[in-house]
Amino acid sequence: MKRDVIRIDEEKCTGCGSCVTGCPEGALQLIDGKARVVSDLFCDGLGACIGDCPEGAIEVETREAEPYNEHMVMENIVKAGPNVIKAHLQHLQEHGQEDLVNEAIDFLKENNIEIPDYEEEPMACGCPGSISQDLRRSGNQSVAPVTGTSELGNWPIQLQLLNPNAPYLKNADLLIAADCAPFAYANFHQRLIKGKVSIIFCPKLDKTIEEYVDKLSEIFQKQDIKSISIVHMEVPCCSGIEIIVKKALEKAQQKTIIKDYTISINGEII
Repeated sequence: MKRDVIRIDEEKCTGCGSCVTGCPEGALQLIDGKARVVSDLFCDGLGACIGDCPEGAIEVETREAEPYNEHMVMENIVKAGPNVIKAHLQHLQEHGQEDLVNEAIDFLKENNIEIPDYEEEPMACGCPGSISQDLRRSGNQSVAPVTGTSELGNWPIQLQLLNPNAPYLKNADLLIAADCAPFAYANFHQRLIKGKVSIIFCPKLDKTIEEYVDKLSEIFQKQDIKSISIVHMEVPCCSGIEIIVKKALEKAQQKTIIKDYTISINGEII
């Protein structure tokens, strides 16, 4: 099968580290002065890190890829040196891939390669969207009251269920949101949904991303969309929303201004 994978041009890379915080899966790390993909396992190929690279050193390439094979990955990892080996093991451990960690260690033992002390400390570059946080407010904190009725004007709203020929899409103002955003932003209905056709999906967990690009492209082609607003969380993986929408516009050969809203985990518009 073919799949998209990030490729970094080491000659262009200056080691600025801008792409590291933009990596949706926490798969990019700055090691030995260069940005590196620590593991293909966590690279979804959406390219959210591309816009963060000031040198144009990152691109998405499509290549034949077999089902993930830790042994094959380790053959490439060891060529990059001990620091990359350590980062790879820590990365697998952070994502709970203990079976793969064991496979990687077995590979190192079989090839008489020193096993680094990868368990010495948790890495600071773990997948930020998966970090556990307690956001409950204490009883003495005031929260601005939200009043009013639902502003939802269409159903369904999940992109996978949406009919591209639905009449309410004609000349619509679209609100395309990551499905966590309405939970985080208390005034979502009155501030963002009102007067718009709503569409939601998850750019990280949904497995139908290419189908989403095709469906949005069909909507953009057929429905003379007036405007597009996108809403996503501040965590890097959510930036895939913008990439998917832009891919769909490009495929549809349409040009529409995108208004971008970023919601913080604390529930504020950034």
